[in-house]
Amino acid sequence: MSSTTETQNLTDRIVERLRDKLILGEWVPGQRLSEAALCESLDISRSTVREAFRVLTKEGLLSHEPNKGVSVVVPSIAAIIDIYRVRRMIECQALAQGYPMHPALARMREAVSNAVAFREGGDWLGVGTANMSFHKAVVELADSERLNVMFSHLLAELRVAFGLMQDPQFLHAPYVDMNLQILALFESGKPAEAAQALNDYLVHSERLILAAYARRLAEKGIKG
Repeated sequence: MSSTTETQNLTDRIVERLRDKLILGEWVPGQRLSEAALCESLDISRSTVREAFRVLTKEGLLSHEPNKGVSVVVPSIAAIIDIYRVRRMIECQALAQGYPMHPALARMREAVSNAVAFREGGDWLGVGTANMSFHKAVVELADSERLNVMFSHLLAELRVAFGLMQDPQFLHAPYVDMNLQILALFESGKPAEAAQALNDYLVHSERLILAAYARRLAEKGIKG
């Protein structure tokens, strides 16, 4: 393997790790990121960190400002509306046409089970992460690697938006039982009904997020 290929593979791995930090809610909108701290914690060079920052900036997850450095982006309300529009197109179609014995079904069950356990333990950020896993598994029903990659980027953008919310229980609590309902419909051989329930779920989620997000932006004096 050439040194160029090895460097690219390392960069790809670092990009994935940093994107996971966003999906897991470890970084919040507007947070400044330190090259030096990441170099030390990940044991990598500054050039690798900078290339990873460049990729994530291109994906719309990070923002670079001259003389200010790199920070987590603050998504606009328009971006959130677009994310939900794409989610409805991808997820509902995947669920409606999903094979009832698809391997992704096991991951959907696991995600729902984890969400219930996190809810019982009062870990609402954990509930949010389990919810992300559920929706990733729904998209996996489509058997498209391109959709899987695209959706991973969408979820990272959405989780960044969630970072402005200060009440994760309010944000995530309604969707544990909704995911259970969607899973039950799909498992009982009713994919069309499951897809409709998911569509209604996403419409509800979008309205909730936009209203709460707009309030939070107003409180912070940030223009959407």
